[in-house]
Amino acid sequence: MNFLAIDVGNTRLKWALHSAPRRDAPVLAQGAEFLENIDKLAEGEWARLPAPNRMLGCVVAGDAIKRRVEDQMELWDVSANWVVSSSVEAGVTNGYDHPARLGADRWVAMIGAWHRGLAQGEARPMVVVMVGTAVTVDALDASGRFLGGLILPGHGIMLRALESGTAGLRVPTGNVCPFPTNTSDALTSGGTYAIAGAVERMVQHVRQHTGTEPRCMMTGGAGWKMAPSMSLQFELVDNLVFDGLLEMAARRFL
Repeated sequence: MNFLAIDVGNTRLKWALHSAPRRDAPVLAQGAEFLENIDKLAEGEWARLPAPNRMLGCVVAGDAIKRRVEDQMELWDVSANWVVSSSVEAGVTNGYDHPARLGADRWVAMIGAWHRGLAQGEARPMVVVMVGTAVTVDALDASGRFLGGLILPGHGIMLRALESGTAGLRVPTGNVCPFPTNTSDALTSGGTYAIAGAVERMVQHVRQHTGTEPRCMMTGGAGWKMAPSMSLQFELVDNLVFDGLLEMAARRFL
C-alpha cells in the first residue's frame, strides 16, 4: 500500500512517497516545490511515481492552495485526506481552547515528536519547535497533553518588517555573533536570538510547570540556521510533520 504524505507550508510543498503508511516504511521518493510551481507536479516529478493507494496531508497555506494540490493529484485514483486538528489523536491530547483551530502543522508535528520521544525511552514533557516562515514553540506534558504554545515571526518576516518600518535599514546578509558591530550582523543576530530566547523561555515554563527537564525537538526548513545559536540541548529532526502524518496514517489506514 503506497502512501503519499504531503506537507504544504506557507512557502513550499514537501512530499514523500512511502511503501506503507508506517514510520518505519522505506521512502520510495520525495521532493519539495515552491508554491508558485505546484501546478507543474502532475506533469513533472509526480508523473514518474508509482501511484499511491492512500494519501494524508497537512496544509496551512489556505483552501486555494489545497485545491491546486488536489488538481495535481487527479492523475491518480486516490482520495485527498487533509488533517484537521482534533481533541485527541494518536495518543496526544489537544489542550487548545478550540481544538479545531490549532494549526494542522503544529498538531501533526507534536504527534510526530511525541512518538519519536517515546521511541527513545520513557515519556517526558516536550518542547516542539518549528522554524519556517513563522516559528512555533509548543509544549507537551509527560502524558502527551498539549499545554499551549507560542507563535512568532520567522527570520524573513522579522527582517522585512524592519526594512519596511524603519528608515535606512535593508534586509541583510549578516552573520550571527555575540556582539554585532555592523547593521547587517545586528539584524541577523537579533532575529536569531529572538527565536532562541522564545524557545528557552518555553523550556523554562515547562520545567517549572512539570518539575522535569523536557525533551526539545526542532524541525522546519530553517531549523539548521538556528542550530548553532541554541544554548539548550535539542534534537534537530528533518521533518516532524512527516513523522506525524505517518503515525496518524498507520492508525487510520492499517
